[in-house]
Amino acid sequence: MINVVIADDDDLVRAGIRAIVETSPEITVVAEAGNGGEAIAQARKWRPDVVLMDLDMPRCDGLCATRRLLTEPDPPKVLVLTTFGMDENITAALHAGASGFLMKQLTPQQLIHAVSTVVAGGTVLSPAVTQQLLTHVARPGSQRKARIRAMAAKLSEREREVFGLLGQGLGNAEISEQLHLTTSTVKTHVSRILVKLEVENRTQAALVAFELDLLPATGA
Repeated sequence: MINVVIADDDDLVRAGIRAIVETSPEITVVAEAGNGGEAIAQARKWRPDVVLMDLDMPRCDGLCATRRLLTEPDPPKVLVLTTFGMDENITAALHAGASGFLMKQLTPQQLIHAVSTVVAGGTVLSPAVTQQLLTHVARPGSQRKARIRAMAAKLSEREREVFGLLGQGLGNAEISEQLHLTTSTVKTHVSRILVKLEVENRTQAALVAFELDLLPATGA
């Protein structure tokens, strides 16, 4: 069972998200929060697998809550939900280690799949959000392209295979199955990839994969 906390300052939005995710027999909503402070308190109380985090909330906002939650021991996965075409806070949440970014205008199936994906260690990036994140984070340009291509060139052949699947949002178990490797071996490859690409987490690595045209433009 996947335990979820929903953090959003709109009662109707929380009710809608709860109704959607609980159609899955594998997901249960253990608590709701109307602001970031409540999200932190509920996460500490219930130790959920995932926090569905709105960014625009009163008092401690979603960014504040994400930063604090992800410094906790054994933190939950944070899946950011936003209604904005672009919010600068998303880039900060990315650096804090959020596992995914979705526009709220998504289908129920996409949301349920996203929750399952991040729990399995994967990354979920809405194409609309990703494109705009690249504008702010990656700053596409010939100099940037040359730099990331040079870093990617440091990857071994096996690391390139793992990197391509990581960029598609696959978790370690899925990568392990596709490449016929042990999960521990995949974890080792992922750690080395992050070091060689000079990124802090899988989500940032997935953005690099997107910029290198390795991340599909389809999905949640």
